[in-house]
Amino acid sequence: MAQALRFECQPGCTECCRQPGFVYLTEEDVVRAAAFLGMPTDVFERRYVYRARHKRRLRTPREGRCHFLRADGCSIHPAKPTQCRIFPFWPELVESRREWKKAAGYCPGIGKGPLIQIENARDQAAEMRLAYPELY
Repeated sequence: MAQALRFECQPGCTECCRQPGFVYLTEEDVVRAAAFLGMPTDVFERRYVYRARHKRRLRTPREGRCHFLRADGCSIHPAKPTQCRIFPFWPELVESRREWKKAAGYCPGIGKGPLIQIENARDQAAEMRLAYPELY
């Protein structure tokens, strides 16, 4: 991977939210989102969380898009899950030039904005690994 990357989230863009896959949750993600929505954690979990073994993820509605994605963006943006907050600095993207370029195919913010030092990107990737050890 390069020694520095460029990334700046583009206003109004929600392309990362529209990609196939799951949004995994930490316990802190659940507590933070429930508090932001003003609901008890157990109610939030029943309504929005799917649990499988040692993993939690947001339920995917029949339409296939996130419950919290609106036309103007993420309705829980200030409390969004760690996985969403860290994008595009996921380990698999930071560690592979090919995967970074592939993500640039749908993310218009990759390649724009200020230089991000590779150490900062790796720190965020490490945070992702710590948050979701069952995935990495």
